[in-house]
Amino acid sequence: MARVDSIRAKIDKLAAKGKLANLQKFAEDADPEIREAVAVALSKINTYESGMALIPLLRDSVPMVRAMAATSAATIQAKHCEEYVKKLAFADPDPNVRVTAKAAYDQLKTSVL
Repeated sequence: MARVDSIRAKIDKLAAKGKLANLQKFAEDADPEIREAVAVALSKINTYESGMALIPLLRDSVPMVRAMAATSAATIQAKHCEEYVKKLAFADPDPNVRVTAKAAYDQLKTSVL
């Protein structure tokens, strides 16, 4: 648990500084809690590239990571993630992911950019 807490703190600092490249290194960590933290952190960097970094997390094998990535995509209005979020909202095998992704999809499709 100490490892996860330490890495989460590092992820938060990287997000606050907008260090996307450094943050992306953690997106492939074996621990799903770390990948989830990356998904949340990406919502703090409102760029096209951070939306692109969310795409692999939207395809993650762990439901909570997918759900957090969908929420983050909506937070930063990553319109290029909309189809991925839509797929989660209507076809994800996990009902919690579907609910979370549906809310994110509704937010994405009603945004005007």
